[in-house]
Parts: sequence; structure tokens; C-alpha cells
Amino acid sequence: MGILAGLVAALAWTVASSLWRGLATSLNAIQLNGLKNAIACSALLPVLVTLPWKGEGENLCLLLISGGLGISLGDSFYLAALRRLGTRRTLTLESLSPVAAAAGGWLAMGERLSLQGWAGALLVTISVVLVAVQQPPDATRVLDRSRAVQLQGLLLALLAVVCGVGGAAVSRTVLISSDLTPLQSAACRLLGGLLLLLPWLKLGAGFPQPRPRHARWPRVLAATLLGTVLGILLQQVVLQRLPLGIGITVLSTAPVMALLVAPAEGDHLKPSVLLASALAVTGVGLAVLS
Repeated sequence: MGILAGLVAALAWTVASSLWRGLATSLNAIQLNGLKNAIACSALLPVLVTLPWKGEGENLCLLLISGGLGISLGDSFYLAALRRLGTRRTLTLESLSPVAAAAGGWLAMGERLSLQGWAGALLVTISVVLVAVQQPPDATRVLDRSRAVQLQGLLLALLAVVCGVGGAAVSRTVLISSDLTPLQSAACRLLGGLLLLLPWLKLGAGFPQPRPRHARWPRVLAATLLGTVLGILLQQVVLQRLPLGIGITVLSTAPVMALLVAPAEGDHLKPSVLLASALAVTGVGLAVLS
């Protein structure tokens, strides 16, 4: 169940990332993140109002912190990188998460990863290096194609990995030591992500907003429901049922699925692209089998 949930979550994140990438808007990453979190919290409002604060107050506070770290900061960095690097490259850089997660689970939670598992994480890391030297897709804006902006995108993606793994580690600690369900955990984390973003959204409220030429709400709603609501809910199932390193590795199959949306972004599938994806698949397989 944990592995299946991870694969479906990866697919949901891939489709949602492509939808966000193609969204015609001048909203910055923080504003987009706040928008999707607000929609997600509204969808999960019945869960939020029934959270057991009396019996699980300490654990729920930890989940709020987890959401602030992984969803507020992590997703803001991720959305900023997405516009610069494209869907496939950003998702492949996210594959560094297994290495960070395995190290974090080993250091902080005493979880052991076998030699085979470490070999899988290493292969994923090599695939990331291959992606880092590739050119951005054709759909990337001209201003974002410079080497300086591409390096900035790589840094933003790495920051997203660090924040995402940190948030996932806190979330797993709560899930394995409390009676909270994955749905309650996901709702609380989304609330934490929204609360941390509110001051930043207020600061940007005075700026003029773009007037769309066509309705963007269907795309925004679909991306939020897929990537934020369904994706994070399934992530909590993974974190509850699998060790941190293995769970994050399964979730990192998204780069392979991103090959499906690459042509639409003008992302050319060269041999190095396919090799990187093959290494990622092999690495995930080794980690899961371990």
C-alpha cells in the first residue's frame, strides 16, 4: 500500500507540476503557493474543524511546523525553480530527496538503509548530475535561459529538497507515534503551510494583479486538487507505512513520469535525458527492493 501510494502521488505531482508550469500568470512563487494552499485548506475544511486538539495538541503543532517547512518554504522554492528549469529537470533534481532522507532517517531516527539502498540513492544522485548540465526546455522564458538564472534554479530546487525532506521527517515522526490519520496529518500540514505564507501574501497584496485573457481557474483547481490535496494525502500514507529513506525514494519516481510531459514543454529527449531517467528508475528499484 505504501509503495502504490507513492507511485500514484508521484504521478499526481508530475501532472500538477506541468499544469503549474504552463499557467500564464505574473504571480510569483509565494503568491501561487498561498493560492493553492488556500484552495486546499478550503477543500479540507471539514477535516480541519474536527482535528483533535485536546488529545493531540503537541503532535498537531509539530505538523503545523512540518507544513511550514515542507509546504510553505519547500513548495515556494519548488515553484520558483519550476519556471526556470522546467518540469522534468526540476522533478529530477527533487530525486536528491532519497539521499537526504536516508541520511536524515539514519542520523535522527536510527533507521538503517542497506548497502543496496545506498547504491540506489547513489544512482539517483548521478541522474541528477546529468540533468543539471542539460539545457532548459524550449518553453522556458528567454530571460530565464541565462546561465546565472539556471544556476539560481538549481539552488532553488536544492533548497526545496532540504525543506521538503525536513518537513517529511517531522511528519513521519508524528504519524508513527500518534493516532492521527494521514488525512488529518495532510490537512494540518496544509494549514501550517498557509499560516506561514499569510504575512508574505499581505505584503504583496498592494501590487496590481494581472488580468487574464482566459479563465485560469480550471487549471489552478486541477493542479491544486492533484498535486496538493491528493499528492500530500498519499505522501502521508507513504510516510506512515514506509521508512523515511525508502518512502521518499518511491515518491521520487516523478522524474520518470515527467518524460510524458517533456515534449509539450519543448524538452528534447536526448540520450543523456533517457540515461538520467533510467538511472533514476534503477536507483528507486534498488532502494525499494532493499
